[in-house]
Amino acid sequence: MTDSPISTAKHHDILVVTSNNPPVNALGAAVRQGLVAAIEQAEGDDSIKAVVIRCEGQTFFAGADITEFGKPPVMPWLPSVVDTIENCSKPVVAAIHGTALGGGLEVALGCHYRVAVPSAKLGVPEVKLGLLPGAGGTQRLPRVAGVPKALEMVTGGGMVGAKEAHDLGLVDRIVEGDLVQHAVAYAEEVKDIRPLPKSSERQEKVSNIDPSVFADFRKANARKFRGFEAPEANIKAIEAAVAKPYAEGVIDERNLFMGLMTGVQSRAQQYFFFAERKASKIDGIPEDTRPRDIRRVGVIGAGTMGGGISMNFLSAGIPVTIVEMAQEALDRGTGIMRKNYEATAAKGRMTGEQVEAAMGALNPTLDFNALADCDLIIEAVFEQMEVKKDIFARLDAIAKPGAILASNTSYLNIDEIAAVTKRPQDVVGLHFFSPANIMKLLEVVRGAKTAPDVLVTAMQLAKRIKKVAVVAGVCHGFIGNRMLMPRQVEATKLLLEGTTPEQVDRVHVEFGMPMGPFQMADLAGVDIGWHRDPTRIENIRDALAAEGRWGQKKQAGFYDYDDKRKPSPSPRVQEIIDDFAAKQGVTRREISDEEIIQRTLYTMVNEGAKILEEGMAQRASDIDVVWVYGYGWPVYRGGPMFWADTEGLQKIVDGLKSQEARMGEDFSFSQLLLDKAAEGGKFSGK
Repeated sequence: MTDSPISTAKHHDILVVTSNNPPVNALGAAVRQGLVAAIEQAEGDDSIKAVVIRCEGQTFFAGADITEFGKPPVMPWLPSVVDTIENCSKPVVAAIHGTALGGGLEVALGCHYRVAVPSAKLGVPEVKLGLLPGAGGTQRLPRVAGVPKALEMVTGGGMVGAKEAHDLGLVDRIVEGDLVQHAVAYAEEVKDIRPLPKSSERQEKVSNIDPSVFADFRKANARKFRGFEAPEANIKAIEAAVAKPYAEGVIDERNLFMGLMTGVQSRAQQYFFFAERKASKIDGIPEDTRPRDIRRVGVIGAGTMGGGISMNFLSAGIPVTIVEMAQEALDRGTGIMRKNYEATAAKGRMTGEQVEAAMGALNPTLDFNALADCDLIIEAVFEQMEVKKDIFARLDAIAKPGAILASNTSYLNIDEIAAVTKRPQDVVGLHFFSPANIMKLLEVVRGAKTAPDVLVTAMQLAKRIKKVAVVAGVCHGFIGNRMLMPRQVEATKLLLEGTTPEQVDRVHVEFGMPMGPFQMADLAGVDIGWHRDPTRIENIRDALAAEGRWGQKKQAGFYDYDDKRKPSPSPRVQEIIDDFAAKQGVTRREISDEEIIQRTLYTMVNEGAKILEEGMAQRASDIDVVWVYGYGWPVYRGGPMFWADTEGLQKIVDGLKSQEARMGEDFSFSQLLLDKAAEGGKFSGK
């Protein structure tokens, strides 16, 4: 086949097999077929004494072809390809550069020897797609790298560098310079060695393993794995590698793989994999739009958000000018930034030099005019429209032509802010999530007049600072916080009607959220957005705030907290709830967990449908990206809109109808949700 991505060439008595399947040499059907044909060629030619498998382009095989998932299988399957390589009667050497990931590492493990350049990385990230390495990876990896490391790799999905891989025995030799030349030379060295070392036959690293290794590993990672099916399946597969001969272990692996592959979680995680990539595409922008050049960023405000936002750019090597009104606030803010960097360095994630380089690129100042030479200026001050308008009017007077003016608002109208400038086309919302230096999500809010190149710049810059950006339209709360509002409204009503904060929070945590609505309120601060008048008590939150119950920072909020911030139910909060219920004439009753789901999560889906209806999000999958990365929605449920599809939209509608009377005038149905439910449709296609 002349158009095959696999080609072969002889170097004396070594057959070099080359894959050229851009961009990542995915192991699609044509690649698999070509690899088998190449091994057959080597077997049928007595003049060939050994084989080298290598890849063109940026990387070794970086995994299976994910576009084949869910389609009828095309032979040969990857497991049989790997077996064919391992069963070759002549030594096969993998020449690894870039990344050997998933099926790529399984191919390398099927080879008898592995050489790699120092920059190479190896890993099995299948767990991130709700799967396990299904081509013998869970059986060969522990035999080669050892059980503890194999457990860590298959359940975490992270990569190991070439040096660590060499120390583990995953790589036989690290080579500098021309990889093919070195791999061929290595093949010459080993071509006459028999018996051939086969990963599947090695026993020294899987024999005499104490079963407590698995129990301890499960216990140590219980919190991280909570709710996920794939990590446990991966652990079971490694257990099979220890307890059974290879031939039986691979049967267990295959059964576990198929169980995951046909499950909802894997479908959700694969959906999310594509959703994240789709989010960067902006509707209605000319394809040839060029981004603006961003060489220096200005940040107004050195508080928690301003400091965190600045760190993103400094870490990416982009200088930052940070402006405050008072020296004390400026010193406090920059001091916290340094402390955060030093804490990262203490964990080994940064060097001391990197800390100094980041802080050295920071220009802290009280001079507002110092922002004049910045290409992007981000306002991160108090969430009040008049304050923001005042700042943008001042910015308009001093910012250079073509500078992008951004607001880190969580709720406010970007168009109203842009209207105080003479350059509304340069204004955009950049809503970072707290803590801004850690959270991956960035909502890019597209104003009515925001220029296409401003949007393109924002999306590209997000990638540079390692954020996942989603485009949102101008509406109160944009995507994430807008959907949060009906959840909070209903959760608070449920308190009056008969639930407790701990019941509502427990239902959300059992669903897979990192915390429930009231735990989140206590963490963020019950006083956020409070009107600050202790005599004006209109709801439960006002009553808590008036008593100084501002959350964890005061050791009292919806819960009481001890010195270690451990929560316990608060009798005082229950008194406040009972008092409000009595005043409003609400008869308290027993409320089921199912009603909590319907009132707090189904209402979110309904709001998400309204956001789509109004064009405030480009696609349903963007909403899911916001909720997974911004609020910790469990990725194994795919996001609220995908979850609604898996539940069935008619079930969501029926559940909301059953609660409609209790939710009152705060609630109205999305017509899009009603229409899709009636026609048996789904959001995930939109």
